Amino acid sequence: MRLLSYACIVLGCAALLTSATSVAADRPLWEAGAGLGVLHLPAWRGAAESHELVLPVPYFIYHGRYLRADRQGVRGVLFDSDRVDLGVSLGASPPVGKDSSGVRNGMADLDATVEIGPQLDLTLWRSPDRAHQLKLILPVRSAFSLSSTPRHAGWVFSPAFNLDMVDPPGLPGWRLGLRSGPIFASSRQHAYYYQVSPSEARPDRPAYSASGGYSGTQVLASLSRRYPQHWVGAFVRYDMLQHAAFDDSPLVARDHYLAAGVAVAWIFGESSERVSVDD
Repeated sequence: MRLLSYACIVLGCAALLTSATSVAADRPLWEAGAGLGVLHLPAWRGAAESHELVLPVPYFIYHGRYLRADRQGVRGVLFDSDRVDLGVSLGASPPVGKDSSGVRNGMADLDATVEIGPQLDLTLWRSPDRAHQLKLILPVRSAFSLSSTPRHAGWVFSPAFNLDMVDPPGLPGWRLGLRSGPIFASSRQHAYYYQVSPSEARPDRPAYSASGGYSGTQVLASLSRRYPQHWVGAFVRYDMLQHAAFDDSPLVARDHYLAAGVAVAWIFGESSERVSVDD
């Protein structure tokens, strides 16, 4: 059940963040739907074991005057700017059970976590027709465990360059997103996954105290298309952990890996009210 909660967050955010809309068009105020997705991802960043999951995918688009939920995420329109957006960044991580990997045998389970915080987007370049744009995104998120008594699991800062393209070469009707950047996290966030207490230590798993700092680099590519009655999307992410602050933890088995997912959502309803969307 905890895996299901985590993946709903991940795929729901993926659908929200990559939903394709016209560059400038008259659109419904809101659109809602649901579907299914498949995820392949590690048990935790650096784990030897991966999960393959088939999960539900929520889909929601809202083009309000002061609140918007679209491919750029959930954000409040606090000021009118063509180059600066302030919104909300979301993230999640899966739970880790006793049977997830031999390297954690005898250690306590880890609850799934959810991350939320502000995100500042700066548009660095935009094509004249607004079909292509390059942004610097600056999200800062606070993590909390999804347990009966949620607890704070540290902070994450993941600045990145994001290139967004409508109708990329050879793919008319599709939207392509490319994102890359480093990740930085607090010692509490690193300790949640990589710390080994003296009571959990054993000959092949020495005690380890995690520090904060550099947390690796990610490169992500996403592709999506909005059809009249459904939406399809996919992503692939390459994660590099070399020289991360926790790369010498005994719980890190791999310093690089691939994660991927694909989803289909059917649009069940939309508002009769139309609004002008200049995307």
